[in-house]
Amino acid sequence: MIDMNRDIPPVWTTKEMQARVRRRYRKEWLFKSIGLGGLVTGLLALAFLVTSIFSTGLSGFRETALKLDIYMDPEIIGSAADLTNEEQIKDIDYHALIRNSLRKKFPDARSRRDVFNLMKLVSSAADHTIMNHLIRDKTIIGKTVPMTLLASSNVDMYMKGQISRDQDPSTRKISDRQITWLDKLQAEGRISSRFNWTFLTSGDSREPELAGILGAAVGSFLTLLVTLAIAFPIGVATAIYLEEFAPQNRWTDLIEINLNNLAAVPSIIFGLLGLAIFLNVFNMPRSAPLVGGLTLALMTLPTLIITARAAIRAVPPSIRDAAIGMGASPIQTQLHHVLPLSMPGILTGTIIGMARALGETAPLLMIGMVAFIVDIPKGITEAATALPVQIFLWADSPERGFMEKTSAAIIVLLVFLLLMNGFAIWMRQKFERRW
Repeated sequence: MIDMNRDIPPVWTTKEMQARVRRRYRKEWLFKSIGLGGLVTGLLALAFLVTSIFSTGLSGFRETALKLDIYMDPEIIGSAADLTNEEQIKDIDYHALIRNSLRKKFPDARSRRDVFNLMKLVSSAADHTIMNHLIRDKTIIGKTVPMTLLASSNVDMYMKGQISRDQDPSTRKISDRQITWLDKLQAEGRISSRFNWTFLTSGDSREPELAGILGAAVGSFLTLLVTLAIAFPIGVATAIYLEEFAPQNRWTDLIEINLNNLAAVPSIIFGLLGLAIFLNVFNMPRSAPLVGGLTLALMTLPTLIITARAAIRAVPPSIRDAAIGMGASPIQTQLHHVLPLSMPGILTGTIIGMARALGETAPLLMIGMVAFIVDIPKGITEAATALPVQIFLWADSPERGFMEKTSAAIIVLLVFLLLMNGFAIWMRQKFERRW
């Protein structure tokens, strides 16, 4: 017989069990530490990336300008009576006006090399600044007019501290002589920094100080417009059919498996598909937002269909039963009841899909949107580029001035992505219904 009144220590108080519990706690602590370490590492990497981008890119929103006294020489320009149209004004040698004014300002520049270095202080856009002054007022001919001219990219980098005077002159993009001239201009208060509106209002350029993102931004907008116009109705219609009307058989199972697989396919595969079909078969215009939008629509469709099906599935069956009980047909039930109730979730998934399409580069490279485009596109069939592709092009440029342009364009792209994702979160919180 076993004495049931005997004091038997609980099993968990034995030495073996206590050792096992300690090992379990150590493993749990180790697991939590690894997870916390991974989180901290990710946050530090993100902070380093954002800090690096902003520290380099914020200066891209500023530009350096030089204030010079330009003598509007009648021997070069001619008389006001001779300038009867803008074509004659455009043919004037403004380069000579700038050269004469700089040589007068710095008489020690005698050799051709010195004059060449003098002219490298100002941007090639200075000609247009003088021309615009002359178009507005022809009475300035024969007068000395103070004008604020855009500085060259190397001068801009030097004034922002990205080129140091302590560098080896053989590797420095600006000479000692140019630094001496700039010191004199700065001492006279003729060097200023201003907001770089050119970066936001112009297209691409070979000169870093003249390069802008407007052409790429318009190209991205037109491309996303085509993507949305194609992917949204097809994706929603497909989701309604698969979720509400498609019979459950091997074919629908095969479609669902392929949809899930297509959502994980690398984006460059869709670029190859667009190259093979839209360009080689249908001979659509290369580097056009139409082709880019079609390609991105193919890439976005699987994700949009999956999110739309999830939103439709979240609508309670009682809504469908009540509509059918009131005499609505299956189509009326979907269009008048299920679809409106699921639309917030569908729109949220659509915006997230559009944000992903906005940041894609590989598919657009495959269909030729990597071309150097100066003009701002006016339609979906004109040659264009996109913001991610523009960033790729600038990052590959050897000029140092494009480095800050690249980071500044990344900042603009990040702002667009944050706004789109923030709008999606706001829509979900505002219109989402809990059943």
